[in-house]
Amino acid sequence: MMMRPSCNGESPISLGRVMMRYLLGAILLIEMVASGFRLRADALSMNYYIMTCPMIEGIVRNAVSRALQDDPTLAGPLLRLHFHDCWIQGCDASILLDSTKDNTAEKDSPGNLSLRGYDLIDEIKDELEDQCPGVVSCADIIAMAARDAVFLSGGPIYDIPKGRKDGRRSKIEDTINLPFPTFNSSELIRVFGQRGFTAQEMVALSGAHTLGVARCSSFKNRLSKFDATHDVDPSLDSDFAQTLSKTCSAGDKAEQPFDNTRNDFDNDYFQALQNKVGLLTSDQTLYDTPRTRGIVNAYAMNQAMFFLDFQRAMVKMSLLDVKEGSRGEVRKNCRTIN
Repeated sequence: MMMRPSCNGESPISLGRVMMRYLLGAILLIEMVASGFRLRADALSMNYYIMTCPMIEGIVRNAVSRALQDDPTLAGPLLRLHFHDCWIQGCDASILLDSTKDNTAEKDSPGNLSLRGYDLIDEIKDELEDQCPGVVSCADIIAMAARDAVFLSGGPIYDIPKGRKDGRRSKIEDTINLPFPTFNSSELIRVFGQRGFTAQEMVALSGAHTLGVARCSSFKNRLSKFDATHDVDPSLDSDFAQTLSKTCSAGDKAEQPFDNTRNDFDNDYFQALQNKVGLLTSDQTLYDTPRTRGIVNAYAMNQAMFFLDFQRAMVKMSLLDVKEGSRGEVRKNCRTIN
């Protein structure tokens, strides 16, 4: 269940839990380095803003908490915004840049048109610019907002190192590298492997679909003349197929939740896969493929295991191709380069 802010506007996260977040984040980074993962982000640190913008954690957390109180469905989009940002040019806020007359940006790609949360990121950026101008990058704001959205929706506590710079490139053609909703397990393992993730980390990150919805355009391929011998995807529960057909009768933009608890971060997503009610091809394939079925079964049975693996994978993802030094900048406005 999503945590609600108290009457005075402060998040109900206790000091002890906040300290635990930092401790867990530090432990995760130590474990990752010990296991051979190299951060390649020497300028990042957990306390990057401790002297230059010490109130950053409270500002971001409270803004996300207020937003989720007004609209609990925003948690999934905030998490997805972070993923779509990191996957293309690395975690550099390239997803936030607006198109210009000379360039069509990532956010206007067909695969990104359903993204939400831009206004909240702008709101947080404006508040931080008032408190500590020119200090906090938009890339760090996205990463922190996604982290807090997970926690406030009932998910695990984790922290990420900070100090990312904002990139200056955002081009629609780069989004061809996003994983497609029609991918099967082998294709997912391949594309995630190219970004340095194991099959288990890929399944854990797929668990982000415990939050949010998908549009009919992303799953209608499963509903009509699936192949020469099947009218619909044979891995799809027949009753659920009828539900999806009804959803799609309202058009390609009609939305369907990924699982029965669309606003709660839990392991219901994996239980849905066991019951043949995974929404996308790229969801259900995780259970239908022997190589990943055991991971799905483990997460469906043990939510704590899923939470631990998810937070580890999220920390790792937050470090993808981060910009440091002259490779990036701290934007004054998240929608335009300086």
